[in-house]
Amino acid sequence: MAGEPQADCLFCKIVAGDVPATVVRETETTVAFRDINPQAPTHVLVIPKAHYPDAASLAAGAPELAADVLREAGAVAEDEKVTGSGYRIVLNTGAGAGQTVFHAHAHVLAGRGLEWPPG
Repeated sequence: MAGEPQADCLFCKIVAGDVPATVVRETETTVAFRDINPQAPTHVLVIPKAHYPDAASLAAGAPELAADVLREAGAVAEDEKVTGSGYRIVLNTGAGAGQTVFHAHAHVLAGRGLEWPPG
């Protein structure tokens, strides 16, 4: 069920403290941690503590929580000192878009050229 922890979800296990992560920020509703397979010098994931399988279900089911994730993504960029040079926030939705962990999450990427279009 949306919002409830899922026993087989890697990110739910990180939220619970059962799987280690390099946490850079944490609020009452979100956790931000370094990606274990970084695609840029700065690559931090921001996740809601509540489980939603993707960005679309998060936005539909808990828009205030979706706003928390985006707000924290901006705070991560400030903490990482990349706001001046620019950064990208990516929310992949679905396997075809590259989502590999089905718990909504935002990637904060910076520190290298991020060309457009991506991919």
